Amino acid sequence: MTHWLRPLINRRWRWPTVVVILGIILLISLGIWQLDRLEQRRASNALLATQLAQPAVTLTGQESASDLLAMKDRTVAAAGQFDYTHQFIIQLQPWQGQTGVKLVTPLLLDDNTAILVDQGWIPEAEAATLEKYHTPGPTTVTGYVELSQVARYGERDTTDTNFKAEQYRIDIERLQAQLPYTLLPVYIQQAPTEVEPGLPYRAAQEIDLSEGTHLSYALQWFSFALLLAGGYLYYVQQQEKKPRE
Repeated sequence: MTHWLRPLINRRWRWPTVVVILGIILLISLGIWQLDRLEQRRASNALLATQLAQPAVTLTGQESASDLLAMKDRTVAAAGQFDYTHQFIIQLQPWQGQTGVKLVTPLLLDDNTAILVDQGWIPEAEAATLEKYHTPGPTTVTGYVELSQVARYGERDTTDTNFKAEQYRIDIERLQAQLPYTLLPVYIQQAPTEVEPGLPYRAAQEIDLSEGTHLSYALQWFSFALLLAGGYLYYVQQQEKKPRE
């Protein structure tokens, strides 16, 4: 055994060495975890880039659930008629420092199929007069596909069939129990037009294809592991020299 490693296993340094080795393993594990996160981010970016490169598609309501779920972030159009009797708001939605709500309306595609459309943000004071935002008759909506929103904590209640005009998220499975037709398993985030008429405000699709900070964090954790190992070895060697000096 190399002479500078031998002191690490003697009685004086045995347990400190064990603790340091565990610390090094932890730091390396954190670095590997960040590299895994980086690979996940790259895969997500590749999927997003593929979706953005796809031509716009018109939804008819005949698509399979798996096909629709695979369309996240893809630009789509849908033609139908809004069902304002089942329009609802998403509460607690800020916009540039203002308190407001999101306006969500089912778009009827045929006799028994609909897709939810997030039409955008309105001030909280406007929530009592939604009729001014109604556009009767057939209409075509353009936007991009978003997935159902699920509460991070707690269980969802899918047995309540009473329609709620105020919601906290677009949880399609929960909303399905409250509506008299079949909802598609995704919803449309309506895109802003070149000349916005005003309310409701619609934000452009947020696109971030960066790799984030995962690589730099991984390098930091690996550097910490190297510093801990080198620093501990140097400290032990210095302490072992003292008696001889």
